[in-house]
Amino acid sequence: MTRCTLFVAAVVTIHPLAATAQTLTVPATINQPAVMRWWQGAIVLGGLSGLMLLDKPARRFAQDNRSDAGNDLAKAFRHFGQPEVYGTVTLGMLGAGLISGNDEVTRAGGRLATTLALAGATSTVAKLAAGRPRPSETLDADGFIPFSGQDAMPSGHTTVAFALATSLADEIHRTWASVGLYTIATGVGWSRINDNRHWLSDVAAGAVLGFTSAKLVNGHWRIFNLSPPRFLLGPGQAAVAWNLTF
Repeated sequence: MTRCTLFVAAVVTIHPLAATAQTLTVPATINQPAVMRWWQGAIVLGGLSGLMLLDKPARRFAQDNRSDAGNDLAKAFRHFGQPEVYGTVTLGMLGAGLISGNDEVTRAGGRLATTLALAGATSTVAKLAAGRPRPSETLDADGFIPFSGQDAMPSGHTTVAFALATSLADEIHRTWASVGLYTIATGVGWSRINDNRHWLSDVAAGAVLGFTSAKLVNGHWRIFNLSPPRFLLGPGQAAVAWNLTF
């Protein structure tokens, strides 16, 4: 059996001369992560397929009831799925942890960065493979043309929003925080439908992808032989490594 180590996040350095040693630390995870089975994935895909039946009615309802107030609210929600929010939060956590020497905060920032990287990369690949047109481009919700450049499914904003919300909720462990974070993430998904940028099933797919990415990185779920990431910490720097056993 061979063990392959994949580095999925670059080293973050506060001062290059300060990195004289590294210590391998393992993030705190639950003792027995839930192992995801193929049939669970099949159920999710089946649910998304069934949800596509509501894509056109949901689009019609959203556009028929669109208002200036709703557009302003959608604009506010949309920021949660954009770099000015998730980038600032991630860099803030990493910077605060490294500067203060708090390894727990640094590891939390590393988990968040890895979650967003995984969610973003998977979303990009899925968009290319699905090749679905946006509702602003056509009324044909079934116009899938793989590798055509059409990029509606999944919703990238929703993917990132749920990845960020789930990662932070798992770190904070407070009901009020979880409710608030998931409410905002859901608002991001709604904003994409309101803005006529995504179908309902695009948003649902993004939510599933972002949620799953965070659960994998945080060690709550496990797929195949992919272990939770480990974090290399040292004076003034941090890095993330991911192990895949095969």
